[in-house]
Amino acid sequence: MSIGTQGQASYHSVMTLRSFSLLSCLVLGAVSALADVDMTFTGVNGAAAFGYYVGPYYGTMNGDPVTLYCVDFANEVYFGESWQANVTPLNGGDLSNTRYGGTPDGRQLYAEAAWLTTQYASNPNSYGDIQATIWQLFDPNAPAPSSGNWLQLAQENYTSLDLGYFDILTNLGPVTATGQVQEFIIDPAPVPEPDSLVLLLSALLAVAFMARKGFARGF
Repeated sequence: MSIGTQGQASYHSVMTLRSFSLLSCLVLGAVSALADVDMTFTGVNGAAAFGYYVGPYYGTMNGDPVTLYCVDFANEVYFGESWQANVTPLNGGDLSNTRYGGTPDGRQLYAEAAWLTTQYASNPNSYGDIQATIWQLFDPNAPAPSSGNWLQLAQENYTSLDLGYFDILTNLGPVTATGQVQEFIIDPAPVPEPDSLVLLLSALLAVAFMARKGFARGF
């Protein structure tokens, strides 16, 4: 390879790296856009147990409808209440923005709660016991379910769950034990808005095009 070709290869390598850096920024930007969201609590499913409405609940996230599963008995939320929340992927490495991530086995408890949320749809007569079991995972002062069956099932089956489909919604910090908005699990996990997907696809195509040009010219 001649010196000139080497120089050209170096130039195009730099340009390709810059393109990938730009793409990384775009990806990170799309992810960080989900870090803080605007939430509104819109309603309940109508089922009640132990003197409380039990999940699933309903709300909007940045204006889009979402199903909410409460994990937090120590706090409250009201019809029509709006707040800002931090979105924490359950399969991520950092639970510091969540209410119970710092407790012993916190990640496992959230995973067990996530598995329990998947049981609402097929067990409409057990809403109360499922909700009470979720609450009890994090707060022994919460209402107790009629039996320990759901807890046992959660402990046996939570490892089979794909945690990538679940996020934790926690009010923006500093997070305290009480006096704030309830914490929720949502599924499926939010995906980038269509505009963001178009932007990411465009960036990928641009990088692929530039890399192809570079290889065609000698590297």
